[in-house]
Amino acid sequence: MAPTLTLKPGTAWSDAWRRALAVAPEAFRADHVLNLWGGAWQPDGRPLPATSPVDGSPVAGPPRLDAASATRAVRAALDQHRAWRHVPLPDRRARVAAALDALAEHRELLSLLLVWEIGKPWRLARADVDRAVDGVRWYLEHIEGMLDGRAPLDGPVSNIASWNYPMSVLVHAMLVQALAGNAVIAKTPTDGGLACLTLACALIHRAGIPVTLVSGSGSELSEALVRSPEIGCVSFVGGRDTGARIATAVTDLGKRHILEQEGLNTWGVWEHTDWDALRTVIPKLFDYGKQRCTAYPRFVVQRTAFDAFLAAYLPAVAAVRTGHPLAVEHPHDPPPELDFGPLINAAKAKELTDHAAEAIDRGAVPLFRGNLDPARFLPGQDVSAYVAPLTLLSPPASSPLYHAEPFGPVDTIVLVDTEAELLAAMNASNGALVATLSTDDPATFARLAPQIRAFKLGHGTPRSRGDREELFGGFGASWRGAFVGGELLIHAVTQGPDGERLPGNFPEYQLMP
Repeated sequence: MAPTLTLKPGTAWSDAWRRALAVAPEAFRADHVLNLWGGAWQPDGRPLPATSPVDGSPVAGPPRLDAASATRAVRAALDQHRAWRHVPLPDRRARVAAALDALAEHRELLSLLLVWEIGKPWRLARADVDRAVDGVRWYLEHIEGMLDGRAPLDGPVSNIASWNYPMSVLVHAMLVQALAGNAVIAKTPTDGGLACLTLACALIHRAGIPVTLVSGSGSELSEALVRSPEIGCVSFVGGRDTGARIATAVTDLGKRHILEQEGLNTWGVWEHTDWDALRTVIPKLFDYGKQRCTAYPRFVVQRTAFDAFLAAYLPAVAAVRTGHPLAVEHPHDPPPELDFGPLINAAKAKELTDHAAEAIDRGAVPLFRGNLDPARFLPGQDVSAYVAPLTLLSPPASSPLYHAEPFGPVDTIVLVDTEAELLAAMNASNGALVATLSTDDPATFARLAPQIRAFKLGHGTPRSRGDREELFGGFGASWRGAFVGGELLIHAVTQGPDGERLPGNFPEYQLMP
């Protein structure tokens, strides 16, 4: 009989909230958080209810501002920007370094908040915090050369990001933007990360860095955060529909922009025999339930190799572990080693399972269907946000799973007979951030790789956003505006010589680094 699990002592949401209130009492109240703008924590905003994806229990909800308040916040950020851009670089470096030290000091608490707010397993939550801190430290070491001959923008950078990587994507970008001489504004993701971001911004604000953090609906705050003349650059990470609307606005206004959007990242298998390598990597591709912009939800497989592919794939996907991220057998046990926990909320879990059921009704073949092992959950807990791994063969073209990123643990497989079919299937979404081709022959890889529409391409290995000097962008509809990573991130949020053409994907040109 499987042992009964309990919540690891000291890791309850109430414990995390109490610790956050003690660390940053200026930003937290007994039952809600504050917005940060105009250099102070503001009591405005209407708090909305929210629940944790981990077990459906209540957590802090966003204090949503109205459009008028957001406009005042942006104007205040411009005043901060005009002062900050003249702060000497050594002073900016010292303040950012102090903020990083504070974030590192509270690493465990920031990670615990991420577990409860967005459902990340403990290992991945800590990695999110670590990548933010370590990545910005690299910029501290190299910033002088990157800023040579460049100046801050005319206005602050407005950041609108999805909920899945609050620290390693959003906070990382904010601190680098500030290091480059810009005041920064961030909108709290609607679906999660509020308390973690509030604590992080409290620590950053204490270091004397001009940061604004506001909550609200995208439709209500868009006019202020995207279209305001005070904004110097818009940085967005999210879906294509929202990204397209932002792209239209910033293009009309001629505004600097960085828009990372979703794409269907694919893994092609052609003339391939190293099945042990593939078997090893499959479970890693399920990290955080594939709720990543660089996840691989689609395999495009040569039909004659399908039997060998399945022999490697099925045992590997069956080994993927999901469950309650903080459930342990004994009080002193570390949090469990999981590949993923819940999806971001129960609504997303239902949407994904509905899409899968619809695809099966229209002809997709279920090849693997996992289950939620009761032994990995607390007795009687709400598991409505959890989805077990599922694999579908040949999703119909009418299904959203055919052409869009599912953002959940659902793999789809498409079989092909020719190289032309392979390339067409790998390019199904008109551009992607990453892709991988597994093939034994280096010459075949070299010949096919340039025809795959992904910014980063792996030869039998997965690709990711990368850190430090590694560049990042996307092709087609997966990216609009300036590319980032390494010195390109600095160049994207600073002004260079007259007539400069930044590497990126713009309406009028596309320029690779």
